Amino acid sequence: MTFSVPITVRGYELDSLGHVNQAVYLQYAEHARWELLRAAGVGQDKLLSSGFAPVVLENNIRYQRELRGGDEIEVTCEFLWGEGKTFRMRQEIRKLDGTVSATVTVTGGVMDLNARKLVADPRERFRALSERPELFGLE
Repeated sequence: MTFSVPITVRGYELDSLGHVNQAVYLQYAEHARWELLRAAGVGQDKLLSSGFAPVVLENNIRYQRELRGGDEIEVTCEFLWGEGKTFRMRQEIRKLDGTVSATVTVTGGVMDLNARKLVADPRERFRALSERPELFGLE
C-alpha cells in the first residue's frame, strides 16, 4: 500500500535560486514517514513507551525536477519488505500533475531503545505496534 501526504512548498524552504533547497527534500520525506506512523496509530509517545523506534540507516535521493515556492506536492511512502533486520522504503515527491521531483530510497530498521540494537524482525514489531498494519504493507 502506498501512503501519501500533501505539502505546499513554503518560501523559507527555497535556496538563492528560488528552488527548494536540497536538504528540504529529506525533511519532506521524514515528515511523510512520521505522518504514516501517526495514521497507523504509532505516535511518538507510543514509540517511546514501547521501547522501540524506527531508525534510518541510509537515505538516497535522486533529484529529477525542481520545485518552487507555492508548488503543491504529495510525498508518498511505500514499504519494501525483505528478510533480516532491515527494510526499505520508496518515497516519491511529486507535483499534483504527477511530475516526480525526487525519489527517496530509505534503508531502515527498528531499534530496541534499551539494548541499542536492531530487532531481528522489524515486520513483527510494526505489526505489534500498529492499529493499521496495512499502511506498512502488512496484512
